Amino acid sequence: PGLAEVDDVDYRMKRYVFRRTVDGIHIIHLGKTWEKLMVAARMIVAIENPNDIIVASQRPYGSRAVLKFSQYTGANPLAGRWTPGTLTNQITQKYLEPRLLIVTDPRTDNQALKEASYA
Repeated sequence: PGLAEVDDVDYRMKRYVFRRTVDGIHIIHLGKTWEKLMVAARMIVAIENPNDIIVASQRPYGSRAVLKFSQYTGANPLAGRWTPGTLTNQITQKYLEPRLLIVTDPRTDNQALKEASYA
C-alpha cells in the first residue's frame, strides 16, 4: 500500500466505513457520520456562552479549521502547540476552565484530552 492508503482501518472507525475500493481507499458511511455530526452540533449548541468552548488542534491542517470555527462561533481557538497545564495549572496565565473541549485529532491532541479528564 501507498502512503495514502491503509491496509486495515482502526477498529473504532470500522462502523463508519461504508466499503473499501479496489485500490484500498475506505469510503466513509455518510449516514452514520451525519448522525454523529448532529450529536456534536447539539452538544455545542447546549453551551450558552461560546467562550466556554475550546477548539484545539496541534496539526497544521487542523489549525485553519480551528481558527475559522472559532471566528464564526466565538469559541476559544488553541491552534498550534498545546501548553501543558492549560486546563489543570491555575497559576499559569493561560489557565482556562472550558465546559466543552473540541479536538481535531485525538491522537495528536491527547495532552488536551488527558488534561480535560483531570479537570
